[in-house]
Amino acid sequence: MINSFIHKIKLAFGDSEIRARVIFLVGALALFRFLAAIPIPGVDKGALAQFFASNQFFGLLNIFSGGGLARLSIVMLGVGPYITASIAMQLATIVFPQVKQAYFEEGEAGRAQFIEWSRLLTIPIAVLQSIGFLFLLQSQHVIGQLGPVALIANIALITAGSMLLMWLGELVTEFGIGNGVSLIILAGILARVPSSISESIFASSVANIPAYLGFLVLAGAMTYAVVVVSDAERSIPIAYARAMRGAALAQGAATYLPIRLLQAGVIPIIFALSLLLVPQMALSMLSAVHVSFAAGASLWYTAFLSNPWKYGSVYFLLVVLFTYFYTAVTFEPSRVAENLQKTGAFVPGVRPGRETKEYINAVVNRITLPGACFLGLLAVSPSIIQGLTGVTTLVLGGTALLIAVQVILDLTQKIDAQISLREY
Repeated sequence: MINSFIHKIKLAFGDSEIRARVIFLVGALALFRFLAAIPIPGVDKGALAQFFASNQFFGLLNIFSGGGLARLSIVMLGVGPYITASIAMQLATIVFPQVKQAYFEEGEAGRAQFIEWSRLLTIPIAVLQSIGFLFLLQSQHVIGQLGPVALIANIALITAGSMLLMWLGELVTEFGIGNGVSLIILAGILARVPSSISESIFASSVANIPAYLGFLVLAGAMTYAVVVVSDAERSIPIAYARAMRGAALAQGAATYLPIRLLQAGVIPIIFALSLLLVPQMALSMLSAVHVSFAAGASLWYTAFLSNPWKYGSVYFLLVVLFTYFYTAVTFEPSRVAENLQKTGAFVPGVRPGRETKEYINAVVNRITLPGACFLGLLAVSPSIIQGLTGVTTLVLGGTALLIAVQVILDLTQKIDAQISLREY
């Protein structure tokens, strides 16, 4: 196994095209980390650190900004607006038939049009998010009061930073290896690990050693669980009808239909975070224009988000609900049953058509429940681990762990596919 691994590494770095793709990927991620270190003007670093220390919710949002939000960098929104726009476009396939036709039926040309619509939608989403964050940060005294010119300049700067990261991610997808947007998020997650470990080492004492050992055990168990669940699937056996070939009766082929346990991936967590963030931004903007009820409501909602048990319970329920919702949106048993019937395939013991649709739908609903509960537990795992270990300086984010594992698995598969292509 070790010899095979070494052989593949030699093949990867010995091939000029793979080597060029890896170099491009490393260069793009280095540029992203450079941009993430450039803050917007007028940031009070002490107030910013206190704000993030008292609000775990915005620490979760910092994951999707690639670490830029914690520094209030020019790329503080990260690729979040683009991810939100992509999700909105997928939801639009339910409402608008022309969007559904472009995404499912028009092949590569339709997919290209779908991506173009997502890019255009990213701009207004980035503008609205930048306005909301700036008003929120002003209300928390993290940045000073901005005049009209300074406000517009900061909005333009933050929006441009988000669009730049979107473009950089697409370049990585095209000229590098793997999904560029996912790799940008992964780079932000991994960049936070050294500082988190160093803070824990300097803040630790002999009395905290059992807590840290317990944390390491939990971290290992969670990592193993995420790897197993990420690859877990329910296989539905599929058979093909026998066909006459001349005077002989050809035996039909047999295969299976894989249904993943985490069918929705990390999208329900993004949904839940977005839904929890919208009231905060709206109330901050209303407070800025001196709406009477907004100031008190904003303080109450900020206190709610600062309480890990209250917002954690709501967060868990939202993740479970959105897992079912997104699975229903993206996986259509009727379309699967129709495609099976058109190709002469069937599930053994189940009639083609309506009964096949009902059978597949029942399987999906049955396996979605454990997947949804697993995602919910990952989402609230920082609060659980803090309560069990008492460690506050080093918190294993289940969301970050899920993203990291899925992106690394996808990247290794893409590299392995490139190597296998050259071998043959």
